[in-house]
Amino acid sequence: MASYCFTVTRLRLALGTGARRFHVSTAFSAKAKVAMSRFEPGSSINYEKMHENISIVRRRLNRPLTLSEKIVYGHLDDPAGQEIDRGRTYLRLRPDRVAMQDATAQMAMLQFISSGLPKVAVPSTIHCDHLIEAQIGGAQDLQRAKEVNQEVYNFLATAAAKYGVGFWKPGSGIIHQIILENYAYPGVMLIGTDSHTPNGGGLGAICIGVGGADAVDVMAGIPWELKCPKVIGVRLTGTLSGWTSPKDVILKVAGILTVKGGTGAIVEYHGPGVDSISCTGMATICNMGAEIGATTSVFPYNHRMKTYLEKTGRGEISSVADQFKDDLVPDEGCEYDQVIEINLSELKPHINGPFTPDLAHPVSEIGAIAKKSGWPLEVKVGLIGSCTNSSYEDMGRAASLAKQALDKGLKCKAQFTVTPGSEQIRATIERDGYAKILSDVGGIVLANACGPCIGQWDRKDVKKGEKNTIVTSFNRNFTAQE
Repeated sequence: MASYCFTVTRLRLALGTGARRFHVSTAFSAKAKVAMSRFEPGSSINYEKMHENISIVRRRLNRPLTLSEKIVYGHLDDPAGQEIDRGRTYLRLRPDRVAMQDATAQMAMLQFISSGLPKVAVPSTIHCDHLIEAQIGGAQDLQRAKEVNQEVYNFLATAAAKYGVGFWKPGSGIIHQIILENYAYPGVMLIGTDSHTPNGGGLGAICIGVGGADAVDVMAGIPWELKCPKVIGVRLTGTLSGWTSPKDVILKVAGILTVKGGTGAIVEYHGPGVDSISCTGMATICNMGAEIGATTSVFPYNHRMKTYLEKTGRGEISSVADQFKDDLVPDEGCEYDQVIEINLSELKPHINGPFTPDLAHPVSEIGAIAKKSGWPLEVKVGLIGSCTNSSYEDMGRAASLAKQALDKGLKCKAQFTVTPGSEQIRATIERDGYAKILSDVGGIVLANACGPCIGQWDRKDVKKGEKNTIVTSFNRNFTAQE
């Protein structure tokens, strides 16, 4: 920020005051133009517009704003005239982009085609991840999916090409991981036709899951309506350590708020404990906000996000985000509708379930609870990955445990499956030897897709209806989900 202030001071001295100041803001705007992604060089991040909208709303409301409010109100269609009352009024918004998965994209694209418009109004993408059934292993399952779903994939690919929509082919990865690696950035407002779209909140974005019709409205350039969300603040203190992982944060929050506690609200994490969590860890926490009914979840921009942007080839975005950091963090003194406090130093590893994601148990107690409840004590299958826990960090932790087991001459007794979040992650864990370790211990690496998490699993080890126990790192655990 210092370099910008210095430049502006020099320009003002040279150009004077009054009308000539227009040239100062123009010079800064030209400097700040950065592409939204490397795939869309013609679409630029518009932090200036968001900042302008936030300034208008702050003057009107005359109070400090939460981060959620800054990003949401920063995308208002009419910031000067929009009635704003958390939990009551409906906002007309202008999201920056749209993302669709292959199951919901079919109807959305058909509806968009019927509009008669030649191109989508905002950057949009389609991700083929939902139609790949887990059966044997990644390569075989992917090939079978391409054959079975050829007509669907051809339609989506050709429609995307015609109407200016990005297309991620089957096997490229799960929509939410692809978004995190390529399209999410601090302050963006993205709507996606999948319930776990909030995953992008780990990169400081407001990402909201919607139906296909809402996506079509945005692709057609029509303002999108959202009931003005309340804001639940989760203040994090302390530091994660030992066996405790970012996943345990949201498992704890789910136990507090229940599956309905976040309805109509954005969950906003803040406090000194945030900096101890990695960017992909923050994404894991935001991802499972869907399980508590939240509109979405979000973290404030920090050095963790900056590092992740740089490591994923988006250093230019982090540089311009630094210049607008005040718009990407909550105001001091802002008020939340509800506040939850969690000391990360005291947080213990959790397992939630069965049958509902808000039934939280510390791991140390799960054995006794299982016996008392009459749950089958034999674990039939362990499953890691999915859009919730499939980052390189997650795979590295699992591989470390597997390596310790192998060093002691142990292998998996139960079935064990691994679902990488994207081709980038799969290739990286293969390069670094993690995939071999996981395979050597007894794991089967599945396709880079949703697979068992959404019920796309041709399971053979138990009969339908047979009572059994599985343990997953997925976001869902409803009856008969897997």
